[in-house]
Amino acid sequence: MNKVLYTVGENKKIAENVYRMVLLGDTSEIKNPGQFVNIKLEGKYLRRPISVCDCEEGKLTIIYKGVGHGTDQMSGLNEGTVLDVLSGLGNGYDISEAGDCPLLIGGGVGVPPLYKLAKELVKQGKKVSVVLGFNTASDVFYVDEFKALTPDVFVSTVDGSYGKKGFVTDILPENYSFVYTCGPEPMLKAVYKASKTSGQFSFEARMGCGFGACMGCSCKTITGYKRICKDGPVMKKEEILWED
Repeated sequence: MNKVLYTVGENKKIAENVYRMVLLGDTSEIKNPGQFVNIKLEGKYLRRPISVCDCEEGKLTIIYKGVGHGTDQMSGLNEGTVLDVLSGLGNGYDISEAGDCPLLIGGGVGVPPLYKLAKELVKQGKKVSVVLGFNTASDVFYVDEFKALTPDVFVSTVDGSYGKKGFVTDILPENYSFVYTCGPEPMLKAVYKASKTSGQFSFEARMGCGFGACMGCSCKTITGYKRICKDGPVMKKEEILWED
């Protein structure tokens, strides 16, 4: 973890209440796909944790949804704005477990961290399949970006206005070697039950500090309580305990 000053290079709406922000600055703390950053906003006590969508030297891309005062404030930031950011948070995905044909499953704002993951897996010569789920057509984003990486991209919407009608679990391919997923907890639970292989699940949670000090995002696993921000957000399928 490191505190970095980033400059906003782009802040653009790409779907209904969904924005892509490009941050310019030191990206050396981002080691694995699936890590996140924690952004300090003027007038807000708590930072806003946002997953990393893509990363290259000197440029970091995040995608976020305007769901409250903080993210709404972010959507109004202009190019050139300087932000105080904690970078390189969380463990991220372990790509060494992927096998030959990994399956990536994302729902809503759980889609962005899978993009960098897909890029890394494709670079290793893996046959990557991607399943994306949204509520409705106006929520859909980054389908073309994933299709530029792999032809095996499948999309569902709850109301059927784009792609197949239903949930991500309704359009899972038959054959895959490993599952990587990120999204709301009900989706993760459904994927857990439907998937046929081992996998890594990235959890969304309200975070206080973002680096494990406050214990506010702890969850129970088979080996005891873990902090989603520090020990996660990625958990192995075999260690997850679902609470009713």
